[in-house]
Amino acid sequence: MLKSLTARAIIPVTVSVTGFVVVCCILLYSIMKTDMANDVTTYETNQARTIVKSTRYAMLRDDRESLANIIDNIGTQENVEHVRIFNKKGLIMFSSNHSETGRLLDKNAAGCIECHSGPVPSATLGDMKQARRFINEKGKDVIAITAPIYNEPGCVQAACHIHTAEQKILGTLDIGLSAVPLVNNLAVMRSRMVIFSIMVLLVTVGGVAALLRRYVFIPLRLLADFTEKAIAGVEQKIPPCAAEIETLAGNIRSLVGELISLRQEKARWKKEE
Repeated sequence: MLKSLTARAIIPVTVSVTGFVVVCCILLYSIMKTDMANDVTTYETNQARTIVKSTRYAMLRDDRESLANIIDNIGTQENVEHVRIFNKKGLIMFSSNHSETGRLLDKNAAGCIECHSGPVPSATLGDMKQARRFINEKGKDVIAITAPIYNEPGCVQAACHIHTAEQKILGTLDIGLSAVPLVNNLAVMRSRMVIFSIMVLLVTVGGVAALLRRYVFIPLRLLADFTEKAIAGVEQKIPPCAAEIETLAGNIRSLVGELISLRQEKARWKKEE
C-alpha cells in the first residue's frame, strides 16, 4: 500500500515537472536561437556596410585594381566564404573567387529575388530580408547578406561614371559568412540546456520526494503501526506527526477502543447465557 501511494504521489509530480521543464526549454531555445541568428545577421549587415564605405574611395576614382585587392583581402578572412560586387544588371564585377568574375547572376536566385520579385526592383530592404542561408557549392552552410550600393552626389559628379542622378542603386555587395560558428554555439547551448534541465528535474523531484517522505509517508507508516497495535489492545501514545494525522490517529484509537469494548461486552453476554 505504501509503495502504491509513493508511486501515485511521485509519478504525477515527475511527469508534470518534466513536461513543464521540457516545454520551457524548447521555448527558451527557440527564442535564443532566433536572437543569435538575428545577431549574426546584424553583424554581417554592419560588416557589409563597412566594406561599402571602405571601397567608396576606390569606386569614385575608378581604381579597379585597389577595389579588387580590397575584395581579395576580405575574402581571405576567417569564416568569409565569398565577397563579390555586381552591377545593377547582375554582372559580377569583382569577387574573392576570381573564377566567377564576369558571370551573370540569376535574378530569381536567393538574395536577388527579394528585390526583383515585383515589376519594379525594390531599392530598400530590411536587414533581416537582406539575409539568406544556403549550402554553397563546397557543401558549407553559409549566411549571406546583400547590401545595395546607393547612388550618391559624389558618384554622379565623378567623371568615370556614366549613370544619372535618377538611378538609385549602382550595384550590390554580396558577402557570405560560414554558419559553422553559429551552429557550434547552438549545439553547446543545447547541451547545456539539457544538463540544466536534468539538474532541475533531479533537484525538484528529489526535493518533493524528500518532503513527501518526511511529512506524509513516514507519518502514515507510523499511523499504520499505531493502528495495528491499537487493534491488538496495546496501549500507546499517538505518534508525533502533523496535526491532521494526529487527529486521524486519535479518531482511529477511539474507534478501536469502542470496538474492543463491544467485543468484551459480547464475550460477557455469551458467558452469562
